[in-house]
This record gives sequence, C-alpha cells and structure tokens, in this order.
Amino acid sequence: MSNAASTKGARADDSSLQYCGRDFSIQEIAWMRRLISENPKLTRARLSRRVCRHLGWVKPDGNLKEMSCRVAMLHMHRDGILGLPPPRNGNVNGRHRPSITPASDPKPAVCAPAGALGQLTFRLVQTRRESCRWNELIERYHYLGYAPLPGAQIRYLISAGAHLLAAMGFGAAAWSLQPRDDFIGWSAAQRKKNLHLVVNNARYLILPWIRSKCLASRILAVAAKRLPHDWHVRYGYKPVLMETFTLSGRFTGTCYRAANWTHVGQTAGRGKLDRYSKYPVPVKDIFLYPLYRKFRTILCS
Repeated sequence: MSNAASTKGARADDSSLQYCGRDFSIQEIAWMRRLISENPKLTRARLSRRVCRHLGWVKPDGNLKEMSCRVAMLHMHRDGILGLPPPRNGNVNGRHRPSITPASDPKPAVCAPAGALGQLTFRLVQTRRESCRWNELIERYHYLGYAPLPGAQIRYLISAGAHLLAAMGFGAAAWSLQPRDDFIGWSAAQRKKNLHLVVNNARYLILPWIRSKCLASRILAVAAKRLPHDWHVRYGYKPVLMETFTLSGRFTGTCYRAANWTHVGQTAGRGKLDRYSKYPVPVKDIFLYPLYRKFRTILCS
C-alpha cells in the first residue's frame, strides 16, 4: 500500500502554475524569487515557513502547510522556476533509511485466532523512540519499505497483551484519483476544498511471525473507529473517508474486503508526478471505506 500525491507543474491557466494542489500566480512566484535572492542565508525550511505565512497557506487546523510548501518549492527548483539554496544536511528529500537493529528481530510465532488474542491496543506513535521502532519495522518487513508519510499523518503500533502485532500509518490522500473521485462524485473545486477529509492508509504491516486468522480485518475495523477521534485530537477535524492501494497481481485485498472496504477500480499505472505516461509504475487496486454515512454530502459541499 502506498500513497499517490500531487500534480507537478500543471498549468492552471495562462497566469499560474499548480504545485501540490495549489495554484501559484506569476506574481507569487516572482515574490518567492525575491525572497530567496534577498535572504541567501535562510534554510529551505525557514523559506517555506515565510512563504506559507505570506501566502496564507495553512491547514484546516490553522497551522502552516509547511511540508506541502517545501515539496512545491523543491519541484519548482527542479523545473527551473526558482533556485533554492543547497540543503544543509545530507538527508535530502527524506531518503534516510532506518537502521536495522536486534530490536526488530523475529519473535516466537503467535498462532492464536484473532478472537483469542484479547483486546487490541492501538498506541499512537508520538515519541522519538516509538517513531524509530515504527520506521524500522516498516523498513525491514513491509514490501514497500520505509518512506516519510505525506502531509497530516497518524501512525499506530498495535498490540494485544505482551505481543506486538502490527504497524499502521495514515497520511494525506492522493491528489487526483479518477475511480475514487467518480465514486465520491465531487467536482474539482470541491476536491480541492475538501481533500483533507480523505486519509490514505499508506502502510499496513502484520508482523510476519503473527499468524492469526481474521486479525488483519479486525485491526482495520478497530482503526476505522479510532482514527476519526485521534485525527480530531491532533488536527482539529475528523476525516470522513479512507483510501488505500494494494499492488494488483501480488495482493487481492482480502482483509480490506473482509472489513467492508469497497473496491472502486485501479490506478492508471503512472507515477504520482507523471503527467504524460512516460514512467509506468505497477497498477494498484483502489479500496475506499466511508467513516460517515453522509460522506458524499460532506465531501461535495
């Protein structure tokens, strides 16, 4: 399961360019160029914060949309639209790989059925230690490996009693996804306004030594009840729809189907920034799960 994101350098009209779902006017880009040229000592992070404040680019909870701004500016830099200062460290663009330690070594097999494991505990990843553990498990055992989750996000470590069972992560939804958008029935303007109400189950890992029948679908069911509350506490609003992708031909999405997720179609087989089908990527099945009965009314408002 992975996450598609935003459109790179799409021309919104004759006087603007679109990056990360936002239209940047020629005047705004010119201001950004002046900001960079007049402040050569500012880091990329500080530049993005200045840009967010100047443009009023904020999340629904009022915080700066800093990471989206950094991604947008990086793409502008690569497209030759503006010139960013060199990065201050070697961890360029979040490509650092977590270290593999004995802490993530395989444990004795757990073979009890899901109903015999007792109550599931969902622990929010909040501390640096928990984050490192989550990252390491995903890097070592998930077929996609570790990558920073985009945008607003929540990660869980799931256990039952003394047994750590799974790791799960939710992040920003794909910017444009035709089968999903047809399923919702929203317009481009409504999608732009309400996309933050859709979250992507970007990573889901049952640890390989956990062999518990029906556990995967049970975790998904509990996550659907927990996520809106936890998201509201962290970000000040509740999502109304979840999405995820499974690699077609490798996975059938059995646990998602068992947890009543709806299969709505497949991805187009292009990378998230590939507008001209030059760089094909594996096709993925798209599953959706409404968190509220009137999700369409909310998303199409």
